Amino acid sequence: MIQKRPRSAAAPDAFDRAILRILQRDNKTPQRTIAEAVNLSAAAVQRRIAALEEADVITRNVAIVDPDALALAITAIVEVQLRDERAATVDAAKALFRDTPDVQQCYFVTGGVTFVLIIVTRDMRSYEALTRRLFAENELVERYRTLIALDRVKADTALVIP
Repeated sequence: MIQKRPRSAAAPDAFDRAILRILQRDNKTPQRTIAEAVNLSAAAVQRRIAALEEADVITRNVAIVDPDALALAITAIVEVQLRDERAATVDAAKALFRDTPDVQQCYFVTGGVTFVLIIVTRDMRSYEALTRRLFAENELVERYRTLIALDRVKADTALVIP
């Protein structure tokens, strides 16, 4: 389970929000460039970024990799219905999905299914092997339904920051 530390800092202010908008577009933007854009000193920007990281507003700094560049051809959206929704069952499924590298995203949801997963694999053979392990041979899973993406129209990680 993703654990959040309690925030010790105040809620992000207008400067923090402006910094976050820039970092979401390109987190390698030099601090002096950010400072000019938001009317702060580079040192103030550095302190604010450190505080945002400490408060877990910024949770990670990552590179976003194009799946096509690595021949990861299959993107599947999978709806999973568990056999029951007791805490132990849900927690076991969460742990399994969290620990599976091919599961790019996992959401515990309402509305007729228990989880919605985004899975990226090399090919259909890899996807079939994964579905056998995660769903078909998993006693926790009642049923699952797969939607295969034909085109990645939009895949963004940026949040709209008010």
